[in-house]
Amino acid sequence: MILPDRFEDKVGFTQVRAMVAQYAKSPIAREMVQEMSFSADPAVVRSRLEETAEMLGIISGGEDFPLSGFRDVTGPLKAIQVEGTYMSSHDLSQLAKSLRAVEDVRRFMSQREGSTRLKEKASYLDGFPLLLRSIDRIIDDQGNVKDSASPELASIRQQLSQMSGRINSIMRRVIAKAVGDGYLDSDVTPSVRDGRLVIPVAPMHKRKINGIVHDESASGKTFFIEPAEVVEANNRLRELEVEERHEVIRILQEISRVIRPEIPALLDTQGLMGEFDFIHAKTLFAKKIEASMPHLSELPEMEWYHAQHPVLLQSLKTQGKEIVPLDITLTPQKRLLVISGPNAGGKSVCLKTVGVVQYMLQCGLLPPLYDNSHVGIFQDIFIDIGDNQSIEDDLSTYSSHLSSMKQCLQRGRATSLILIDEFGSGTEPQIGGALAQAMLKQFNAKEMWGVVTTHYQNLKQLANELPGLVNGSMLYDRQKMRPLFKLSIGSPGSSFAIEIARKIGLPISIIDDATEIVGSDYVNLDRYLLDIARDKRYWEHKRDSIKQKEKKIEVVLERYENDATSLREKRREIISQAQDEAKRIIEQSNSQVERTIHDIKRSQAEREATLEARRRLKEEKERLASQMPDEHPLLKKAPKTKKKKSPTPQAPAQELKVGDNVKLDGQGTVGKILEINGQQAVVAFGLLKTTVALDRLQATMAKVQSGAKAASFVSSATTERLRDRQLQFKPEIDVRGMRADEAIQAVTYFMDDAIQFGQQRVRILHGTGTGALRQAIRQYLDTVRGVDSYRDEHPQFGGAGITIVELS
Repeated sequence: MILPDRFEDKVGFTQVRAMVAQYAKSPIAREMVQEMSFSADPAVVRSRLEETAEMLGIISGGEDFPLSGFRDVTGPLKAIQVEGTYMSSHDLSQLAKSLRAVEDVRRFMSQREGSTRLKEKASYLDGFPLLLRSIDRIIDDQGNVKDSASPELASIRQQLSQMSGRINSIMRRVIAKAVGDGYLDSDVTPSVRDGRLVIPVAPMHKRKINGIVHDESASGKTFFIEPAEVVEANNRLRELEVEERHEVIRILQEISRVIRPEIPALLDTQGLMGEFDFIHAKTLFAKKIEASMPHLSELPEMEWYHAQHPVLLQSLKTQGKEIVPLDITLTPQKRLLVISGPNAGGKSVCLKTVGVVQYMLQCGLLPPLYDNSHVGIFQDIFIDIGDNQSIEDDLSTYSSHLSSMKQCLQRGRATSLILIDEFGSGTEPQIGGALAQAMLKQFNAKEMWGVVTTHYQNLKQLANELPGLVNGSMLYDRQKMRPLFKLSIGSPGSSFAIEIARKIGLPISIIDDATEIVGSDYVNLDRYLLDIARDKRYWEHKRDSIKQKEKKIEVVLERYENDATSLREKRREIISQAQDEAKRIIEQSNSQVERTIHDIKRSQAEREATLEARRRLKEEKERLASQMPDEHPLLKKAPKTKKKKSPTPQAPAQELKVGDNVKLDGQGTVGKILEINGQQAVVAFGLLKTTVALDRLQATMAKVQSGAKAASFVSSATTERLRDRQLQFKPEIDVRGMRADEAIQAVTYFMDDAIQFGQQRVRILHGTGTGALRQAIRQYLDTVRGVDSYRDEHPQFGGAGITIVELS
C-alpha cells in the first residue's frame, strides 16, 4: 500500500517516470512506462530487476541490442480485423521492418550462452518468415507496391509509362509551335492542374491556343490551358491511373486477408517486443544514473551505500556540480532513524532519497546504489512531507499531518516503511513534541521501519534511550558555517539556530536575549553533543587506522613465519647433506691412510719409500680438498648476513702542531690549536676552549673568524635545522585521546618551540570530555614562563574544547 495518493509527486518519482519514457522507442514501451507500478511481490520485483540488470550487462559490454528496426503497428493490425479492410503499403512496410527486428532480437538472444530471463522471453518471439516473404514480394523498401505484385499491375504501369511519354511528346510539339508563333516564351514549361498536363499562357494569347482552360493564377496574369491535342491522351492517362489504384487496393486486400488470421499472434509479438523496448529504456536510464543490481532480500532490509536521488543527480550534473551520496543502514534492532540537524542541511532530501530509491526498486527500476548494497521488500510505504492543507476538506497544515499519522497508525505493520518530515511541527512545540513522541513509540511498538526528521530534543533523547530507534544527524561545518549534506548515524545533530542567526547578521542583542531566555545549558547542549560526535569520529578513525596497521603486521608476520619455516627446512637439508659428504670423505681418507701405513710397513720403513707414501697421502688430501665445493648449492640460496664494509684506508693525516687552524670532524667551524698533550689537543673555537682527540681534527687553510663572528660557533647545519623547524612549526596542537602525562609532555615540547620561535598566540585542542585533560594542561601552563594568559576559544570555533594561549 502506498500513501498518500500523491506519493510519486512528493518523492520525485513523476520526473523519474518521464526520464525513463524518453528512452522508449515505441508507443507500446512508453505506455508501459506510464503503467509501471509498485509491487510488494518479491518474485515479481526480482524478475523485473534481473531482466534490467541482464540488459545492462549487454549494453555495458559494448553490444547494441537490435531494436532499431522495431515499429509499433498495433493500431494498423487492429484496424484490419474487420473483413474488407486493408493495410496501406506504408503500414505493410512498417510491419515488415518490425518482423525483421523480431527475428534480429530472437537470433541475438539465442546466440548468448547459458539460460537467462531475456533469453527465455526471446524464445517466445515469432518472426513469421512466410508472412514476411509475402510482404517483401509486393512491397519495396520505400513502402510502395512493386510492379511485379501482379501481372495486371505490371501491364497497367507499362501503359501509363507509354501514355506519359506520348503526352510529353505532343506537349513539346504544341509548345514549340506556340513559341514560334510568339504566343509563349521560349523558357515556358508545362504544369499540372487537377491531375492534367497544362501550359501557362498570357491573357492576351489565351484564345490563340486551342484547348480547355483549367485554372487562372491569383494575379489573373496567367491562364492554364490544356491543348486540344492532348485532351484525349490525358483522359486515357486518368483512366489508367484509376485502374492502377483499383489493382493496388485489390493486392493490398489480398495480403490483408493473409495477415488477418495471424493478427492475435502478431499482437502478442508486438507486445513482447514492446517489453524488450521497455526493459531497454529502463536499462539506458539505469546507465545514466549509475544504477546497479544490489543484493535483494524478501524481507525488509536496508543497507545502502552511495544512494543518490536520480532527479537531483541530473539537476546537479547540468549545473556542473556533484551530488553528495547517502549511506544508510537500518537493522531489525535499529529500524527507525531519527534525523536532526540544521535547516537546509539535507534532511528532507535524505527522506526523499530513501522514498524514491525504495519505490524505484519495487517498481522494477535498478536503484542508484552500489552493487554491494542490501535491499529488502516492504509491503507499504507511507510518507508525510510538505503541506497537505486543503480548503475543500477543511484541513489545516497540522490537521493534515495528524490525518496522515492516523492512517499510518491504523495500517502500519512490521513490513511498513514510514517517512515523516519535520515530525511534530505545525503546532505549539511542547504539545506537538509530546504527540510526536507518543506516536513514535507506537510506530516502534508495531516494529515499523522508517526515517523521521525533527528538531525536537525530546525525540532525540527518545531515540537514544528506546531500543529500535537510532539517532542520525546531517553534518555541518562549524568553521565555515555551511552544511555538508552528509548523513551520520549514531548521534543526534544540532539545529545551529544561534550560530546561523549570528551568521546572517541578526542583532547580537537579540541573540543574547534569546540565549538568556532558554538558558546557557540548553544552548550549550548542542555544542556538547557535537563535541561528543566529533570525538567519536576521531576515535573511529583511530580504530580504523589501528585495524589497518594490525592487518599489515599480520601479513608481515605470516610472511616472516613462512620464511623462517622454509629456512629451517633448508638448514636441516644442508646439514644432512653435509654430514653425508663428511662421512664419504672420512671413509675415503681412512682408506688412503690405511694403504699408506701398509706401504710403509711393507717397505720396512725405508726413508725413500716413506717419503713417497707421504707424498701420495698429501696428493690425496689435495685431491679431496679440490673436490669439496666452495659453497653448497643450497647455502647459496639461503639468505646471507650482510658483511660490514671495511673502512676505506685513510691517507696518513698531516702532523698537527700548536697554532694550526683545524676543523672538528664533521663540523664547519674553524678553530686554533693552543696546546698538544700526547693524543689530546686544546682547541679554541671562537670563545669556547675544548679538549679534543687529535684523530678528530683536520688541518684547514680557512682562517679563524674574529670579532662578533667568532662568538657564533653554532654550525651552519644546526642553524639550518632550526630554520626548517621554525618554518614547519604550526601554532596549534591536537592532544585529544592522549593520557594526561602524554599530553603534558607533548604540550611541553610544543610550548618550548612556540616561545623559541617568537609566537604570539597558540591553540591547544584537548576536547571537552570530563574536563580533566583541560585542567591538567592549564595547571602546567601556570608554571611556564612566557605565558601571559589563556582562555577558552570562541564558542563558534570550539569553545571549552580548545585553549587559546597568549605568549609574551
